[in-house]
Amino acid sequence: MTREQLGTLILDSERQLYSTAKTILSDDHDCADAIQETIVKAFSKIETLRNDKYAKTWLIRILINECYTLLRKSSKLVPLEGMSEMVETNADKNTDYSDLYKALNSLKEELRLPVILYYIEDFNIKEIAQILEISEGAVQKRLARARGKLKRDLQESEGLII
Repeated sequence: MTREQLGTLILDSERQLYSTAKTILSDDHDCADAIQETIVKAFSKIETLRNDKYAKTWLIRILINECYTLLRKSSKLVPLEGMSEMVETNADKNTDYSDLYKALNSLKEELRLPVILYYIEDFNIKEIAQILEISEGAVQKRLARARGKLKRDLQESEGLII
């Protein structure tokens, strides 16, 4: 893959990169940082891509690794300034979300990420397995568990406990 082709892929995948980063990171600035680092790493390690067919999967995997790196770094630092503002801002944001979005965000990351990649980003089971470095069966199980939990959560939120 040439640098020009990689640049085109990145531009075409901009929305997917952001929504994948947002699945792991809550702050938009952190998402932007992770995407920026992903782009830098992708261009610097383009020769490690073995098959152009899997370029998007490779790019998403780099992004996920960058998101986890940012999470590890940020978990060590807890700023005390502005903590009450942050809590108020998050409370305001939560009231604006639909029940589905709330239920999706309440999923554990191991369930939420496959759901986002499958239903929103249109990756297939095989691609998700490669991105997450797990088996296809594990992806299917996580999707099934996530669907079940989402169904229960949405039924409870509407008072439709069956």
